[in-house]
Amino acid sequence: MFEFPTSPQALLQELIRIPSVNPDGAPGQGATGEKDCAEWVGSFLTECGAAVQFEEVLEGRPNVIAHFPGRENKPGILFAPHTDTVSVQGMTVDPFGGVIEDGKIYGRGASDTKGTMAAMLWALHLMREEIPDLSAAVSFVGLMGEEAGQPGSKHFADKHSGEFEFAVVGEPTELETVYTHKGCVWLELTSNGKSCHGSTPQRGVNAIRRLTSVMEELLTRMESRLKNFPDPVLGDPTVSLGTIHGGNSTNIVPAQCRITLDFRETPAFYQWGGCRKLLSETLGKMGLEDAFEVTTIGDSTPLQTDPEIDGIQKLKSIGSKLTSAPWFCDAGRLEDGGIPAVAVGPGSIAQAHTKDEYLKVDDLLAGVEFYQQFLSCYR
Repeated sequence: MFEFPTSPQALLQELIRIPSVNPDGAPGQGATGEKDCAEWVGSFLTECGAAVQFEEVLEGRPNVIAHFPGRENKPGILFAPHTDTVSVQGMTVDPFGGVIEDGKIYGRGASDTKGTMAAMLWALHLMREEIPDLSAAVSFVGLMGEEAGQPGSKHFADKHSGEFEFAVVGEPTELETVYTHKGCVWLELTSNGKSCHGSTPQRGVNAIRRLTSVMEELLTRMESRLKNFPDPVLGDPTVSLGTIHGGNSTNIVPAQCRITLDFRETPAFYQWGGCRKLLSETLGKMGLEDAFEVTTIGDSTPLQTDPEIDGIQKLKSIGSKLTSAPWFCDAGRLEDGGIPAVAVGPGSIAQAHTKDEYLKVDDLLAGVEFYQQFLSCYR
């Protein structure tokens, strides 16, 4: 039976105590996903007077969506934290304990991003009777899957982009407003050869040599072209050679070799066509159009929301500074899907994903007050 928490601290403790580790980011660890957390959040929002629905994105892994009364003919604003967390392996505190000690609330997600979610939820609770009379239609979504592939925000933007003029994504930003960040794409290049005995290498085709012999030129050419897409805030897009795997034994000519490339895309580079277009064109100029198999193994979109829009101006009016971030989040997916978005929340990203993850109680309370002030801008 649902018991309504007595304080924002108790609310965050309850959220931490519900395991919601993203199973895509913790294979073989028995991670159960976001459903239990989404359902608890849904119960909380129902008690606050919101109309709650669940949209299943992947099997047993829903987004939880809540609409508050008073939505008729008003611009929509959205609070959008994510309900999943990263793996708990290697943690030195009880990941699901929610222990409060020395003014800190400990546990997986305390910083990223159940702390931000708790601050949002408590602010909505405190403002529940006033929300119907605000000049904006207020909604909340707990997004699944942010920590691996962001299917929750992609799904939500696809289905609901026309409903909102502004979204506040929950991330620990020390209450500064992240309006721009780079995107990230991981590409895998595979070279196929022919194996044979290491004593007669002339009878085979060495897949490692096929790939590594051209990598330095490929990278140099791409790095040169990336300088054509500078960003005044984020700098140039980048590419990094991350891994290389090939061969099974020293005395066997390797039949396959794989490398992974980490691209960080600026908004202008992404709009041009991004790393996939760059890689294809560069391989073509090197006469290697069909030399390698190329697979996307992970991607996220960059963020660049116009800092002059009304939602950002309201955040500035309550003292939030505009900033960029070296990381990426659901805000990029929402903005790319037609919902102007920023990321802003209490706490520091330095505590996210750590072995002793925590959020200071003072930061949680400051987050509640901050979101209340933001909502009050719509009076």
